[in-house]
Amino acid sequence: MKITKILAAAALFATISFSADAQFKALGESLKNKALGTAQSSVNKAKTDAHDAKSAESQQPKSNPVKTNGIVYYVNAETGSNRADGLTPQTPKKDIQRALDAIKDNGQAGATVRVAAGNYLGYMDAGYIEIRTWLTLEGGWNSDFTARDPYTYVTMIQPGPECLGTNGNKGVIELSGLDNTNYTIDGTVVIDGIMVDCGYETVYLPYNPDDPKTGSPEGVDTGRMVDDGSKQVAHQLMHSDAAIAGNLIVRNCLFMNGPYFGIQINTRCGQIEVANCVFISNRYGSVRIDGWDKEGYRSKVNFHHNTVGFSWCRDKMMEDMGYGYEFMNKVSGDVHHNIFFCNNYAAIARTRSLSGPDAVIEAKKVTNVYDNCFYMNAADIQLASAGGGKWTNVMVKNFEDISEKTIPNIDGNKNISNDDPFVQAIWAPYLKGFANLKVLDESSSVDRNSAANLYRSAHGMNIQGTEIHRVSMYGNRYRFEEAMKLFGAKAGYGAQK
Repeated sequence: MKITKILAAAALFATISFSADAQFKALGESLKNKALGTAQSSVNKAKTDAHDAKSAESQQPKSNPVKTNGIVYYVNAETGSNRADGLTPQTPKKDIQRALDAIKDNGQAGATVRVAAGNYLGYMDAGYIEIRTWLTLEGGWNSDFTARDPYTYVTMIQPGPECLGTNGNKGVIELSGLDNTNYTIDGTVVIDGIMVDCGYETVYLPYNPDDPKTGSPEGVDTGRMVDDGSKQVAHQLMHSDAAIAGNLIVRNCLFMNGPYFGIQINTRCGQIEVANCVFISNRYGSVRIDGWDKEGYRSKVNFHHNTVGFSWCRDKMMEDMGYGYEFMNKVSGDVHHNIFFCNNYAAIARTRSLSGPDAVIEAKKVTNVYDNCFYMNAADIQLASAGGGKWTNVMVKNFEDISEKTIPNIDGNKNISNDDPFVQAIWAPYLKGFANLKVLDESSSVDRNSAANLYRSAHGMNIQGTEIHRVSMYGNRYRFEEAMKLFGAKAGYGAQK
C-alpha cells in the first residue's frame, strides 16, 4: 500500500493494467505451444561471410589466458584454520577472505586462491568477500585439492538473514581499490566457479497460494519479493567500489536471487569477459557494466555463453528495469551465444546513448548482438524510442530492422521453441507462474473528509488517497539446485559445463 496523489491514481492504474497485459498475455500463450518467431536473417553481407566462416570449435566458450605468479593459497571450510599459512593443501585457511587479505598484505598480486566445496561467508561470517588486488579466485575443488569440478564440488556464497546489517553497503563479491585515473592496465582479476545465492537473505512474503496478496504461484517456495526499500536489503551480488582499471574474467559462476542487480560494476579501461555463467531471478537487472573512460574507447565487454533468466523489474508495478544485459555508455560490447529467457522487461537494453558535445564519444561505442537464443522475454531488445514514446521493444523477428549504427552485427539470433530441451531444464512451477503473471487486484480509495485531506484542501494542496496493487508473482526465490541444472542445458548456447 502506498500513498499517492488521487488525481494521478486513475492514470496510474491504466498504465499498470496496460503494461501487465502487454507484457504477459503473450507469455501465457507461449506455454500453450504458440510459435514465438523465426530465426533472424542476415543484415550485413560482409559480417555474415565472416560469421559463417567460424568453425564449430570457435563457437565454444573460450577465456583469455591469465598470467599468475605461481603462489597458491588453499581454503577449506571444513578442515582449514585461519591460523594456518594456507600455502599447502594440508594447511588450508578456513575463510576465503583471509586468503585474499594475505595476498594483498604480502604484495603477492597474481596469486591464486583455490577453494574447496562449501559455503563461505567472508570475515566473521559478514556475508561478503572483498577482492582488493589482482588475483585468481578459483572455486570447485574437492577437499584434498586433487580434482576440480565447479558443478560437483560446489563453492558458494549463500548468506542468510543473520548477515543483514553487516553487508548492506558491499556487494556479495566486492571489488575494491582496483581503479586508477592514469588509464593503465594494472592486472587481471579472475573469478571462476563461485556460486552466489542471496535467496536466504533477501526478504520475501510468506508462501501462501491461498492469499493473493503474497504472490505465491503454486509449487514455488516463497511469496513475492518485498520491494519496500525500508525492509529489503539492497546490495549487488558483484559490485565495484569505483571503476576497474584492468582486466576482469568471470566464468563458471552462478548469480541468483539478487535484490539489487546480479553484476553491477564500472570499467575505466581493460577487457571484461563474462562467460559460462548463469543469472537467475535478479531484481533491477542481471548485468550492468558502466564505462568510466572519458574518451570512450578503452573498455570492452565480451559477454558470451551465459544463461540469463527471470530478471525482475525494480518493483512490483513492473514499469522499469528488469533487464538481462544492459549496454551502458563509454564501453563497447559483444553479446553472443547466450540464452535470454523470461526477462521481466527486456532481455537486452540498448537504450543509453550520448549526444550533443559527447556524440563523438558515443561514435566510438560498438555494440554487437549475435548468435543468441531468446525465449519468452517481455522484449528481446529494448531501444530508445524514435517517435517520442518511452521505449521501442523489438522481438527477434524484427532484429533486421534495427539500425546498423546502433547494432552493427545482429546476425544469427533465434527463438527457442517450447519443445526445446532447454525449456525442460527451467524449474517448471516458476516458469508456469511467470507465464501466467498478472495483476490480481488494484483499487484506490480516498476520504475527502479526513482531517489530513481537509487540512490539505484548505491550504491548496492535493488531497491524498491509498492504492493497492497486487501481482500473482514478483521476484520469488528460485531454487539453487534447479538453477544448477541450467549449466549445460543447451549445447553451444548459454552456460556450458
